[in-house]
Amino acid sequence: MKAFVIYDSAFGNTAQVAQAIGDALGSQDEVAVRQVSNVQPEQLTDVDLLIVGSPTQGFRPTEPITDFLKRTAAQGLQGTKVAAFDTRISTSDIKSPIFRFIVNAGGYAAKPIAKRLTQGGGELLMPAEGFYVEGKEGPLKEGELERAVGWAKQIVAAQSAAS
Repeated sequence: MKAFVIYDSAFGNTAQVAQAIGDALGSQDEVAVRQVSNVQPEQLTDVDLLIVGSPTQGFRPTEPITDFLKRTAAQGLQGTKVAAFDTRISTSDIKSPIFRFIVNAGGYAAKPIAKRLTQGGGELLMPAEGFYVEGKEGPLKEGELERAVGWAKQIVAAQSAAS
């Protein structure tokens, strides 16, 4: 299995999650974990599994991830298994009921990422997932890296079942 984990990270939290996912997927020979600025869509031609992650900013992925997904969709992801994740603040940590309502209504980055991946022809293996940070700059909440590893293992199992 050749896999790519592509991410953007504002404060390092999404990078930590991406690395944990990549490590859980397999060896460095099979799995590449890269910041979005270091990847071109042409590098995805023989990829079996593509996982994309972003911090949630303004209820959506970062601009570099969005731009990359637009370019990737043009290249096509037919036959590629895909998954999406984000890092986010839990609504239970938001004190203001008004802001909590706005966040619930606006959503998070993972679902738009998953939608773009499937619009490009990718086959979604798992529902989009969110990993929680303590505040805007983090750090990750306790147990989130372990949860990311578990999610990655579920992706591997889903891919094996789909093959």
